[in-house]
Amino acid sequence: MSGESSLETPDGPDGPEVLEGGPGTGDDTEPPEEGPRLRACLEAILLVADEPVPVVVLAQVLERPRNEVLAELNSLAAAYTAEGRGFDLREIAGGWRFYTREDCAPLVERFVSDGQEVRLTQAALETLAVVAYRQPVSRARVSAVRGVNCDSVMRTLVLRGLVEEAGTESETGAILYRTTGYFLERLGLASLEDLPALAPFLPENIEDIEDENARS
Repeated sequence: MSGESSLETPDGPDGPEVLEGGPGTGDDTEPPEEGPRLRACLEAILLVADEPVPVVVLAQVLERPRNEVLAELNSLAAAYTAEGRGFDLREIAGGWRFYTREDCAPLVERFVSDGQEVRLTQAALETLAVVAYRQPVSRARVSAVRGVNCDSVMRTLVLRGLVEEAGTESETGAILYRTTGYFLERLGLASLEDLPALAPFLPENIEDIEDENARS
């Protein structure tokens, strides 16, 4: 009997079994990429873009090669057209942005014009009044005055063109809001000085009420 020994693996039905996945097997499979796909990332960014976004900007934000981003944008645009979506992805003025498909434009115009005539809810009217008399004012202060969260109502007022951003608060960095020229136009006022006096309708301890609501 010689001093050498050998290690054998049990035979399977098709011959000796091969152990895979161990060191030196040549298995270089990379783990799946984490996070959303490039297509999903592009759609998410372009959905909130107010103006055309250049390819170089998208590539920098996504940290992907410029040619890869451009190829995906062209693929998206072609897919939307082939599927007959209600919107297009177009390259305009050196950037990419979503646009309403031309044959759907009349419906969008009707929706927007009708939406402008929809009356504001009571919550929206109250919030608008706070902004009008306390401007420039932050969302937190508006919520403190009303005693409820006003974020969604403020977004509605901004979308309606009645309220707009007016810089930031120096101490907290919070965004401040004010009424717009369209607000004055809708109320038939020449300036904010024409707003009716509010003091006679407020309780004497209004400041204490605001502070209490802000703490709660």
